[in-house]
Amino acid sequence: MSKVISLPEVISALEAASDDCSSYLDPETGEIILVTEEERALAEDGSWAEAPAWQREQMPKIRAALEGDRWLELPDRFDIHEWAIMEGFSRSQNSERIRRELLDAIHGAGAFRSFRSAIRRLGLDQNWYQFRDEALADIARRWLEEHNLKYM
Repeated sequence: MSKVISLPEVISALEAASDDCSSYLDPETGEIILVTEEERALAEDGSWAEAPAWQREQMPKIRAALEGDRWLELPDRFDIHEWAIMEGFSRSQNSERIRRELLDAIHGAGAFRSFRSAIRRLGLDQNWYQFRDEALADIARRWLEEHNLKYM
């Protein structure tokens, strides 16, 4: 029996996605845990006896998430594809000049930094974060629906 999942908690986990951590959802309880690469390595090689107490307490859940089939891995940084979200935001701008400046910023080395600088310079910070939040909410809803999970 699946629990009704908190959409804001799933979105929050998606926001935390990075190269060195993954999030997992227990559909029976609605609990989400974040697993770092360090914790993954500790769980896989069994050397967590020396880990701090707080980390040892989490280890059974981490092992269950990594080894069982009850926990579901949430979309990771690659599934979220923030560059595509930045491109979508850039293309959604009404001003041709602003649209072109943002699209130029996301190409080449340092695209993420250039984009952030451009949105600050153009005063679009709030619009960008709202757009990004909506994109993450869409990703979360699609993922929950793909897994036939009820959410609110």
